[in-house]
Amino acid sequence: MLCNSTSRLPKLNCWSFHGLRLFELGASIHGSHAYSTAATSFKVDANRRLGDLFRSGQVDEACKVFDKMPERDAFTWNTMVSGYANLGRLNEARGVFYETPTKSSITWNALISGFCKHGCESEALELFWQMRFDGFKPTDFTLGSVLGLCSKLGWLQLGKQLHSFVVKSGLDIDVSVVAGLVDMYAKCDCIDEAEYVFEAAPCKSSCILWTSMLTGYSSCGFGQRAMECLRFMLVEGINPNEFTFPVILTTCAAVLAMPFGRQVHGCTVKYGLVENVFVESALIDMYAKCRDLDSAVTVLENAQQADNAASWNSMIVGCAREGFHEKTLTLFKEMLTRKIRIDHHTYPSVMNCCASYIYIGSGNAESLHCLVIKTGFEDNNLVGNSLIDMYAKQHKIGYALKVFNAAPKKDVVSWTSLITGYMLNGMHGEALRLSAEMRTEGIIIRADEYLASSILSASAELTVCEFGKQVHSFSIKSGLGSSLSVNNSLINLYVRSGCIEDAKRLFDRMQVREVIAWTSLIVGYAQNGQGKYSIKVYEEMVASGVVPDSVTFVGLLFACSHAGLVQVGKSYFQAMFKVYGIKPGLEHFSCMIDLLARSGEMSDAEELLNLMPMNPGSNIWKSILAGCRVHHGNVCLAEKAARKLFELEPSNAVPYVSLANVYSAAGRWEDAGNIRRKMKLKLINKEPGYSWMEANGRVHTFTSEERNHAMTTEIYAKVDEIITLIKKAGYVPETSAALHDMDDEGKQRSLAHHSEKLAVAFGLLTSPLGAPLRIFKNIRVCVDCHVVMKYTSEVYHRHIILRDSNCFHHFRRGMCSCDDYW
Repeated sequence: MLCNSTSRLPKLNCWSFHGLRLFELGASIHGSHAYSTAATSFKVDANRRLGDLFRSGQVDEACKVFDKMPERDAFTWNTMVSGYANLGRLNEARGVFYETPTKSSITWNALISGFCKHGCESEALELFWQMRFDGFKPTDFTLGSVLGLCSKLGWLQLGKQLHSFVVKSGLDIDVSVVAGLVDMYAKCDCIDEAEYVFEAAPCKSSCILWTSMLTGYSSCGFGQRAMECLRFMLVEGINPNEFTFPVILTTCAAVLAMPFGRQVHGCTVKYGLVENVFVESALIDMYAKCRDLDSAVTVLENAQQADNAASWNSMIVGCAREGFHEKTLTLFKEMLTRKIRIDHHTYPSVMNCCASYIYIGSGNAESLHCLVIKTGFEDNNLVGNSLIDMYAKQHKIGYALKVFNAAPKKDVVSWTSLITGYMLNGMHGEALRLSAEMRTEGIIIRADEYLASSILSASAELTVCEFGKQVHSFSIKSGLGSSLSVNNSLINLYVRSGCIEDAKRLFDRMQVREVIAWTSLIVGYAQNGQGKYSIKVYEEMVASGVVPDSVTFVGLLFACSHAGLVQVGKSYFQAMFKVYGIKPGLEHFSCMIDLLARSGEMSDAEELLNLMPMNPGSNIWKSILAGCRVHHGNVCLAEKAARKLFELEPSNAVPYVSLANVYSAAGRWEDAGNIRRKMKLKLINKEPGYSWMEANGRVHTFTSEERNHAMTTEIYAKVDEIITLIKKAGYVPETSAALHDMDDEGKQRSLAHHSEKLAVAFGLLTSPLGAPLRIFKNIRVCVDCHVVMKYTSEVYHRHIILRDSNCFHHFRRGMCSCDDYW
């Protein structure tokens, strides 16, 4: 049975057996394929998820997804490197990069672009060279990043090397690379090379390439060529894009080419880009800079997105820049009413208006500060620096200092804002202390002409010439040697420190001399008792083609006043209006009356005073009173001037003291005593006279009869020695300078210990033999001290530079630069 039953089974041949095996193998392959497809799908989804998480800034979640991935391909690793790099987490990006099992040009590009994007220039460049060394060929993407780096930092030589590589690699047909080369050369101020690359491009049908060339012209200041470039671009049939129009509109704004800007406005309508946010902002900015506020407002009102922050910011910035402070504040209030998002571009312009606009109340600055905190911008550098500047200009330097100290990160602008704030509030010593602290902390990392000018101005105010010379040295090393503002500040420093020779040497080296430099030198010579040189400089100025302005004539009349050049001063006063059409202002009348009063022509001074079209200021009455005091006459006019000053400056002691001195010189001792008693009753204190000089890095101050100095004994002994020696040389005390009712011996004792005599004795004791002595005094030097300085310079063979409230006196070999006229 069994055999019979088995005989009924189907017979299996070899093909049937193999068919069964193939079936089993096919089932196995199908299962593997299904698994592989599922794994691949999971990996693709995970990679997509990684990219989304990095783009939304969810780094921790991205790391969790990465860690859970069973398999990672090249795309996974590149996504991780790129994600970290784009978010500025460069250490993590570098770590993942080195862990990547198989690197490609894409991996290198992701890391290099991240370092470029976040300002790590040297590291990016090092990675680029490492990429080349490891045998990876840079792509157009790599070259775009590194060329952008060259453009930003002005690395021309590296850019030229990259250009050579581009040509050798055949990448000069790539539009993005050629556009990068054009941009690099333009940003490095090589506009001719940029033009050459542009013209040599095999295909110029790309808007990107034309926009790069147009941008290059604009950034290099060739506004006309930029406008011509746009014309040629349109002729060639190249359609501009949303990046082209903002550039050309910015150019129109820079050169105030509003007619061309209106044509560009028409083109934006034609090409359907007028509603683009960036184009709208550029249009508003162009009209605002061209002072056509109505058109700017029209663009803003017709904007597709009426509440777009960028457009409103452009309007506010434009109004603030052009001085429309009230309109700026109105727009800002409307932004708040409409609940338009305020950002770090909005606040600085508004704060500048708060600092400048007189209408602003004292509490509005604090209110604006509160709004900054509420909107979360207190840690923004741009906003913080604007807060410092606003508080400083409102003379709230304490608040400015608090904002500065609370800033999490201080940049050059932060320090500069506080330094200039101290300057504005007359705190010149604090300004210099802060600048020294800034340098100690290594904050000055780049050339900044505004900062250098501010520090030099503070040095000039305090007449600390040695510190100023250090800043001068730093400015040269930093490439600011040709800066007009820095050079003008340096001339002012040297002039006010009595270093007129240094000022002249610097002036002669200046390649470009504007009217400010000429005027500073004219005033400088006058202040240093060399008025005739002031006239000579003025004549050279006119001969060179520089047209004098109203400030020049103030300096020129000041020079004539301090040199006693009455007729010359009168001729300049007339020529100012007849030749140059400059209407005399209050300062011109002040200088002219001072000139007449100093020369003793009091009747002419009074006549000009009565002819003035405006009310005389306090300086004019002080000149009249000083003229009466010096020339011992016209007591009635002195009394009139004093009464006017009592009204204009009731708490100022100068008119009281000057009138008392006029009475004393006229022998009216009782009237002089009455004036001094009136001062005491009104609690008006005379500013005490004091002198100071710098020695061994310290400033030493002296007052009359000073006995608190550590070297008092030696100083007084030296004064006695000086008096003894100069009497042998012919010195006779000018007892008329002692305006107190006492005998001659008492007057001589009083005169011998004036502050400048103590200072010169100290200088002779502490300075090297033959070194010049620089002494400063807060009030006018008296006649006797002036005589003593002349004799001392001759007996001790010293150059003594004494600056009083009027001018510098250079004493050499018994003579003074002022020719005894000050």
